[in-house]
Amino acid sequence: MADIIQILVIGHNDSGCDRKCADTAYDVGFHIAKRKAVLITGGMGGVMRAASRGARDAGGISVGIIPGDDPAESNEFCNVVIPTGLGYMRNFVNVHAADGVIIVGGGAGTLSEMCAAYIYNKPMVSVQNTGGMADQMGGKYLDRRKKQLIHQASTPNGAVDKILSLLGDSQ
Repeated sequence: MADIIQILVIGHNDSGCDRKCADTAYDVGFHIAKRKAVLITGGMGGVMRAASRGARDAGGISVGIIPGDDPAESNEFCNVVIPTGLGYMRNFVNVHAADGVIIVGGGAGTLSEMCAAYIYNKPMVSVQNTGGMADQMGGKYLDRRKKQLIHQASTPNGAVDKILSLLGDSQ
């Protein structure tokens, strides 16, 4: 693991991100930055934009790994933009760039990132009561092998505490 912990936040894009989901993602990004970790997102809207704004407001670093090849497609709160030109395949890049994953809501794209995290044994924490994949899969394993439990937290700060604990860091 690098000297600085990198946490991927995944979840609803613009179409599924309601006010509660956005507020939760903002708080997750804010707490990640306050704990001196780097926020990684898919760099677009919804949860990604809200978490990036939270990290920026806290004085942290927000990295957006975007599906297209034009950096201008990213949200305005990313400090660093990595255009991949890979479309949804960039979800695997997102997971590989992270030490751990926090889930806020989410649909099929989020599930694909969760599957990648599961395959590559990345710890995951879902923020409960944010809808979608976070609520559906929190407290479960993705398959019978039980490789990686999707842990749960009831608050944004609790999710950051939990992922850092799982990563062996009690900043």
